[in-house]
Amino acid sequence: MRRPKSQEPSTQSRQVEAGASDGEGGDTDVTQQETAPVPALSKETQQPKECFLIQPRETKEDATKTRKRRKKKITDVLAKSEPKPGTPEDLQKLMQDYYSSRRAVIELEELNLPDTCFLKANDLTHSLSSYLKEICPKWVKLRKNHSEKKSVVMLIICGSASRALELIRSMTAFRGDSKVIKLFAKHIKVQEQVKMLEKRVVHLGVGTPGRIKELIKQGGLNLNPLKFLVFDWNWRDQKLRRMMDIPEIRKEVFELVEMGVLSLCKSGSLKLGLF
Repeated sequence: MRRPKSQEPSTQSRQVEAGASDGEGGDTDVTQQETAPVPALSKETQQPKECFLIQPRETKEDATKTRKRRKKKITDVLAKSEPKPGTPEDLQKLMQDYYSSRRAVIELEELNLPDTCFLKANDLTHSLSSYLKEICPKWVKLRKNHSEKKSVVMLIICGSASRALELIRSMTAFRGDSKVIKLFAKHIKVQEQVKMLEKRVVHLGVGTPGRIKELIKQGGLNLNPLKFLVFDWNWRDQKLRRMMDIPEIRKEVFELVEMGVLSLCKSGSLKLGLF
């Protein structure tokens, strides 16, 4: 039987099959080369990308912290500066600054201490004994003539109990046989100090302004017989603070001045010294 025309392979199909069987694949190779993927660039040939760093904005808190770190402490300043001895003008200025916001102008003028009440200040070359001998050369006569209880001839004011004990030990050459009383709050009650002042005659008192002020309030200490009041002005503690650099001590000193020291200075019976 004859095969139908539709089932007979065409001449073109036979040619393609014959070519494939002969190994001639030219057209196919061209097609594969045209559609082959392009190889990626190596890392060496890649172009570098630009990178920008955005700095964070400085906040107010950061600026404040920076200022705090850069701020110098008073101890750093004082450690590099030469010590300067205190002067009567320093005391006058401190009093004016303290009361300027608390008193009227007329009242401020009344708080001025007369220049005649100030003794020669320590020029930082004296020990306590040598300074007291210079400002009070007739000490032996004064202490012999003193017989009134509940009072002292000389009062030395300092910033702490430990400093008071140090001062008492350092004045041995000056005091001689004088009776000395400790006037500070550490380990000593006010009533004990009042009883000691009532029982015997005391010539020298060394202590803090707060306890001295309290004794005056309670009537245990009378300032009228007082002839010399010495401030431990130039000594500095471990933090390089002077007595008058501490706000609490400064406040108590000025209150003590108003409780009778100022009037005695104006009357001429009391002299002030800055050690």
